[in-house]
Amino acid sequence: MGMEANSENLSHPQEFVLLGFSGLWELQNTLFAIFLILYLITITGNATVIVLIHLDSRLHTPMYFFLSTFSLVETLVITTIIPRMLVDLLTEKKTISFTWCLTQFYFYFSLGLTDFLLLAAMSIDRYVAICHPLHYSTIMSRHLCNSLVLGSLASAFLTMIPTTIWMARLSFCRSNVINHFFCDNVPLIKLSCSDTRPIELWDFLLALIFILSSLLVTIISYVAIISTILRIPSASSQQKAFSTCASHFTVVVIGYGSTIFIYVRPSKGSSMDINKMLSLLTSVLTPLLNPFIFTLRNKKVKEVFRDRLWKLCVFLSTPAKKCCLPLV
Repeated sequence: MGMEANSENLSHPQEFVLLGFSGLWELQNTLFAIFLILYLITITGNATVIVLIHLDSRLHTPMYFFLSTFSLVETLVITTIIPRMLVDLLTEKKTISFTWCLTQFYFYFSLGLTDFLLLAAMSIDRYVAICHPLHYSTIMSRHLCNSLVLGSLASAFLTMIPTTIWMARLSFCRSNVINHFFCDNVPLIKLSCSDTRPIELWDFLLALIFILSSLLVTIISYVAIISTILRIPSASSQQKAFSTCASHFTVVVIGYGSTIFIYVRPSKGSSMDINKMLSLLTSVLTPLLNPFIFTLRNKKVKEVFRDRLWKLCVFLSTPAKKCCLPLV
């Protein structure tokens, strides 16, 4: 299949070969069906959350503004991975051009860093809502919310520019076969015959700055939140306060846990098979589960969803009145 080129031609390869799940040749069609279904469910789930929040005034609060933005970013994260993976599962020649590989690398990690910054912003929002409820609307103003979102996007995408340029300048003289299902930095670094210690150190520092610092903000926020909740005399009020944070905390544990294991450690000696499985968790399963995690425990979102679904059913069941029954 021509998976490897001669070493002298690989200093600046024209293309890479993504191994993906090549060890499961007999299951390629099954995997295609599974990932296609997961992708469609993810897109539908996150799009539903975004549309509900946009349409219903009951959800026009900072918490749901961050949630809709987070759902949009999660949709973009999985879109950088799954469509390309689906093509590879259907074709024998699983190649990706050097330019597209770096493009996928740039957008995946830029969106990933944005995710963590948004999780930190969401934890700040929960902290203000529970610890300073009387000043919530004043502190979490529209201007601050927009600034947090735009700042997260700008800092993540700008930070990944030098990293991507650095990656583009590496020499690849060992092989052009990437043992992964997308252009991750760990397998790319393993293929390089350049001195990768500077970029590995840079990546490690970025992970510390973005991932661990945002995790620290989240931890501090939750320590203050739990401390405040435990001082609430009413058990029912305590339960209600905990329930508003439970979904966010679940996403934090899943997202940070797997990402720290993959990226906040030296790549030398790490198992690519384990990294691939954990990457599936962060890039595929997490975006799939997030809309359900955030909504199943949220009474207001479920209430809005039921109302909208009922209005849609009424709209569809009364053809004669379709022209005069707005979905508002």
